[in-house]
Amino acid sequence: MNMPTNAAMSPSALKGLRVVEMGQLIAGPFAGKMLAEFGAEVIKIEPPGTGDPLRNWRLIKDGTSVWWQVQSRNKRSIALDLRQSQGQDVARKLIAEADVLIENFRPGTLEGWGLGYEALAGLNPGLVMLRISGYGQSGPYRDLPGFGAIGEAMGGLRHLTGEPGQVPVRCGISIGDTLAALHGTIGILTALYHRKVNGGQGQVIDVALNESVFNVMESLIPEYSVFGAVREPAGSALPGIAPSNAYRCADGFVLIAGNGDSIFKRLMQTLGRDDLAGDPGLADNAGRVARVAELDAAIEAWTRLRRVAEVLEVLGAARVPAGKVYTAKDIAEDPHYRARDMILRQATRDGYELEVPGIVPKLLGTPGTLRSPAPRLGEDTDAVLDELGLSAREIAALREAKVVA
Repeated sequence: MNMPTNAAMSPSALKGLRVVEMGQLIAGPFAGKMLAEFGAEVIKIEPPGTGDPLRNWRLIKDGTSVWWQVQSRNKRSIALDLRQSQGQDVARKLIAEADVLIENFRPGTLEGWGLGYEALAGLNPGLVMLRISGYGQSGPYRDLPGFGAIGEAMGGLRHLTGEPGQVPVRCGISIGDTLAALHGTIGILTALYHRKVNGGQGQVIDVALNESVFNVMESLIPEYSVFGAVREPAGSALPGIAPSNAYRCADGFVLIAGNGDSIFKRLMQTLGRDDLAGDPGLADNAGRVARVAELDAAIEAWTRLRRVAEVLEVLGAARVPAGKVYTAKDIAEDPHYRARDMILRQATRDGYELEVPGIVPKLLGTPGTLRSPAPRLGEDTDAVLDELGLSAREIAALREAKVVA
């Protein structure tokens, strides 16, 4: 399947939607990225001089993070000092004409600038405002600083990562921030639909990092509520579902999910363990969970003698879900990723190209597109101010006062 990536090839689902993005780093800007990929006009407000700190995070080429090139593609950048009253006035003008405002400052920050929702809704009653923070806009922890890593800990995820009795580990990316962004994006689209069918009224979407993590914690609280069970870390296994684990091969590891009843039988038959395949005590998940150590040992006795490629080939033929633990190199070289346009080439403002993740979800009628590279800091300041009706003299005065750059 080749998905179109050129905006001219297909309509954009969110064309005509105007978004002002005040957030920085990960959570707010990731939500803006999602909307921009599906055609929304996203105007990103950055502080003059420094810009979004993500511009300088991790690996840098030509003075800018390559992560930035993905996170801010399809956006416009205006360098605006929101701490100054003139900057706040410009923001009000922008927001008065916007459909959506995204912000991920600490609660109370926008109110201190005169940019709280009630004030903005007076200018724009249809405004949909996404507010992402550590613990939400209410409650006893409201004013505490919160990052994604803390949200992962307080949401219950970090307790389950790693090996039993060892230091909890992170999953390697800022998953708490991204989960908050995804919840925020869902909230924006839901609020926009409500606005459309219920008289044009906007609303606030209050997303907390810890709650976004907690929302995907599956049976964690129901099991505690009914049984008093506190789920503990289990390494690469999936407690209560068997067999499903990482198994050592002659040259690495494979993940095997043999936990469906019919899948389990095929797996055991493929391993030459007809005794286990036909054992009535292993016919359902409850029986397999009770003997999970025995099953894991049987599977690894087979995988240890084979290379990863052979294991995947044999289990694929047997219709048993299995997969290699992919590195970045594996993903970049995988033909399936390429066939589904999940690795794309993207130009940058600095004149080089790089490969970047494709766009999900894949809307077949109105797919997401790569329309423009990530902007330089303040690249669109003059154009945006001109669109707001400011004269050249007014723009020059703002620049002289260092309100814009």
